[in-house]
Amino acid sequence: MNKVLKELFSTGIYLLCVLCLTYLVISFVGQRTEVDGESMETTLSDGDNLIVDKLTYRFSDPKRFDIIVFPYQYLPNTYYIKRIIGLPGETVQIDEKGSIYINGEILQESYGREIIRPETVGIASQPILLGEDEYFVMGDNRNNSKDSRAADVGNIHRSDIIGRAWMRIWPFRKFGILQHQ
Repeated sequence: MNKVLKELFSTGIYLLCVLCLTYLVISFVGQRTEVDGESMETTLSDGDNLIVDKLTYRFSDPKRFDIIVFPYQYLPNTYYIKRIIGLPGETVQIDEKGSIYINGEILQESYGREIIRPETVGIASQPILLGEDEYFVMGDNRNNSKDSRAADVGNIHRSDIIGRAWMRIWPFRKFGILQHQ
């Protein structure tokens, strides 16, 4: 009987340690998330499963073109996955031809899958000055993305960034680390 209790106690301690370690990893290192929607096509597709790296931004700042995950402020348990376009202190504007300007210069990038239509420019039709902890984000599917151009999303504060999309884990045919082009 005594041996059975010791074994139960040992197993209970082991399971508690596993649960604590899992909690620490999910809270501070990384977690799985699923892409819902097509705003990041062709980089990420609806149904893709990703690992979100929560550790990197504890030691360094987000960079232009990083794909980040952040909560949508008006719906609980809703998270957006978007690409950083504008960095703190910069001015972002999109003209009527769909060109993105950072501090008055055209942004050289190849992530957007199409020319931005005038009706999707949103609040970025006027210059947007980013605060010292704000980021301007956009989906790669520029005409089908709710992002910083929408007033209810707006600029993303550094403290709201959960982490960066690091690796696609499903579907397996697309498995791999997400890198800049």
